[in-house]
Amino acid sequence: MKNNIQKTVYTTLLALFLACSYSCSDDITERNEEFRALNPINTDDLAGTWKTFLLTAPNEFALDVPVATNTPAFTREINEIKSYQVNISADQKRFIKYWSAGGVLRWNEIMRTLVARHNRPPYQNEDGTYPAPSGANPFANPQFPFSNPPYAARAYAYVSAAQYDAMIATWYYKKLYNRAAPFNVDATLQVLIQKSTMPSYPSEDGVLSGVTVELLKLLFPTEIAYINEKAEEQKLYRIISGANVRSDVEAGIILGRKIAAKFITRAGADGAAAAIGNQALWTQLETQTAATGETPWRSLDLPARPPMLPLFGKVKSFLMTPEMVLASRPIPPPATKSEQFAKELTEIKNYSTNPSRKNMEIVTFWADGVGTYTPPGHWNAIASETFVDQNYSEVRWARNMALLNIAMMDAAISCWDAKYTYFNPRPSQMDPSIKTITGVPNFPSYVSGHSTFSGAACVVLSHFIPAKAQNFINMAKEASDSRMFGCIHYRSDCEKGLELGKKVGAFAVARAITDGAE
Repeated sequence: MKNNIQKTVYTTLLALFLACSYSCSDDITERNEEFRALNPINTDDLAGTWKTFLLTAPNEFALDVPVATNTPAFTREINEIKSYQVNISADQKRFIKYWSAGGVLRWNEIMRTLVARHNRPPYQNEDGTYPAPSGANPFANPQFPFSNPPYAARAYAYVSAAQYDAMIATWYYKKLYNRAAPFNVDATLQVLIQKSTMPSYPSEDGVLSGVTVELLKLLFPTEIAYINEKAEEQKLYRIISGANVRSDVEAGIILGRKIAAKFITRAGADGAAAAIGNQALWTQLETQTAATGETPWRSLDLPARPPMLPLFGKVKSFLMTPEMVLASRPIPPPATKSEQFAKELTEIKNYSTNPSRKNMEIVTFWADGVGTYTPPGHWNAIASETFVDQNYSEVRWARNMALLNIAMMDAAISCWDAKYTYFNPRPSQMDPSIKTITGVPNFPSYVSGHSTFSGAACVVLSHFIPAKAQNFINMAKEASDSRMFGCIHYRSDCEKGLELGKKVGAFAVARAITDGAE
């Protein structure tokens, strides 16, 4: 009976979280429907020479020579566009408007939706143990994945990095083949979106669709029908709008799929599959911490839940070597029996006893808990809103989102390395009278994940848009402080987390300076 009551309460709370999440997500989608059409100030014509992440060269994967624009085959493709435009539907007009804001932007929004949908920790079994989502059987209970923050950070990074490499290849082949857009071949053709001055073959939207769909199928295998629906929209939008002929789009999809395969191979060997650990490891972490005379972290869930991804600190980074992760590791936290620790614990107790309205607002805004797109997703949303005003090309959108998300994946790796090196207890574990104002995450306290993600994000975004640097710094500090105000982190967790994030973000900035885009 007790277990059933617990399950009912858990399910009710989860539904409330998700209702709030989807409500917020719907608001974002409705607002983003109004984003203006992509109209870059600079088309970045030379992007085919920029430095890639995994591709050995932009032409590593061959792309067939397109048919000439003066052939009957090309004329038939233009006539296909005209036939669509004779009876264009309201739904087609809707997705033309939606996708015209840019493929990188829209796929990022879609991905945030998927992360939020799957950011639901599994409920316990009848015997008090917890099931783990399995990529080998994604439809089993619980469904794969559980999009916790490290998983989400890695997912955003893989999709963004693959999109970037795919756009470099796209720009290379556009310049190589230099095929004119259909509206430049037939002046009578209607064009329903902003005209591009770039060559048409291959279609950047086709390449983005091809590469993104394959990565998302890997990361969210229970969502394939939804992913394919969005991909079909993107494909038809380019054709119906008059921006591309079908062969532009289909060649792009083929190229994108080839590039995706290389990233999928890397993902299969990066160590993430083993990051959950096992009971022997979980026990060892607790035992070795206690042996130092420190109080080890323990799960505050009832029943106790296994720690979240204790081996994520071993996952292979895009920019950092294991030696760089070790060199960036923060100094140990204050000892749990020290005067400094007692001082910091008292500070959190005061926040718990005297929560101000302002602090509560900050906690709520940055909570990013169950049913949300996680802290990395929050920074993706901030970046997207900011990048729209910069009028970037698709290739620069892809490059900037890749550097941002790789920095946050590295932030997750470095943060989780510190968490499970020090295995530090949460404030409410040390003082059960502390009432937290947000959910208590199921992993050690030092350092703060929010702080580390935010430190990395603010450094990268400040590099891209220096005029807004102070805004990003202020947001990162507020995100960090929110974890103290919510009474789930000590000051050391937050301050050292911000420092660590900034160190990690600097690696992405160093890459940005030398990648050819600047």
